[in-house]
Amino acid sequence: MSKKIIKQHKLGFPWITLDPFLFCVHHLDFYPKGNGEMGPDASLQGRNIGNDFVIKDGWRMYHGDKVPGFPAHPHRGFETVTFVTQGMVDHADSAGGNGRYGNRDVQWMTAGSGLQHSEMFPLLDDENPNTTELFQIWLNLPKAKKMASPSYKMLWNENIPEAVFEDENGRRTSVDIVAGSIGEFVAPDPTPDSWAAEPDHEVAIWQIHMDASASWQIPAAGKGVNRMLYFFEGDILQVEDESVHPGSAVELEASENVEIKNGAKKCRCLLLQGKPIQERVVQYGPFVMNSEAEIQAAFQDYRDTEFGGWPWPRHDQVFNKNKGRFAQFTDGTEVVKE
Repeated sequence: MSKKIIKQHKLGFPWITLDPFLFCVHHLDFYPKGNGEMGPDASLQGRNIGNDFVIKDGWRMYHGDKVPGFPAHPHRGFETVTFVTQGMVDHADSAGGNGRYGNRDVQWMTAGSGLQHSEMFPLLDDENPNTTELFQIWLNLPKAKKMASPSYKMLWNENIPEAVFEDENGRRTSVDIVAGSIGEFVAPDPTPDSWAAEPDHEVAIWQIHMDASASWQIPAAGKGVNRMLYFFEGDILQVEDESVHPGSAVELEASENVEIKNGAKKCRCLLLQGKPIQERVVQYGPFVMNSEAEIQAAFQDYRDTEFGGWPWPRHDQVFNKNKGRFAQFTDGTEVVKE
């Protein structure tokens, strides 16, 4: 095995991650046409409604009972980065923030001291299937930022760079740069309290698309940076001298350039990279802190305050079916996209 490859892992659900990342999951659901109320036009019989994570007929309801998704739930002590490649997500939170985003948009949310939010997958098309695909990534916060004020930011697809590279045979590799940079291509800023807000932490979130037989060199980062390459779609990928099959995660030596060569089909990979925080992680469900006492305090605070309560008429909050992409922030600012 090349010294540039530290270890290979099989992908499960969720995907294995390295510090400063806590969690990564790839959702791909081939939902049927909508039923007019943003749910699936199909029977829900035989599903474990409220906790439906088994793929049946190509899709899951997750914790939704009418609309697929994740009704109101709390978080404290970390960030969620939600990168939607197909379909839409309706977001609502206990601070009054809300929006609809998708088709390569990213929501970057700092839970910090505590926030409730819902993430629903409205099925907007009543005539055709509603394929939905997204990555949800949890990025840890250091102890000094665990109790930062909650906030969220939209990284709209129009502002996310797509870096395109051609190899010597003219075959293309394109990279969606959600965090970090490659040469002149720089991702939009994350939320201000994020571990990714400091360039020295070298946080990168990249989706890599490769033509059949394309070659590309992943550029080196600094010493001591963690880097994981997730190969989730394609037939075979050559990483230096190692053949990697889809459904694999490859832990790489980040301080080295790494050559990757695709097989006979187009492929996609996700790369997560960052300087480790190197602090103790104590996680209990939706709370991630540095000690058991802080976890107990999080539960008590949630019991006492519900992190601001829930201001929306339903816990699986969705918005008008005919509304497009938008975001409304807690300061009253609203952004409307086409």
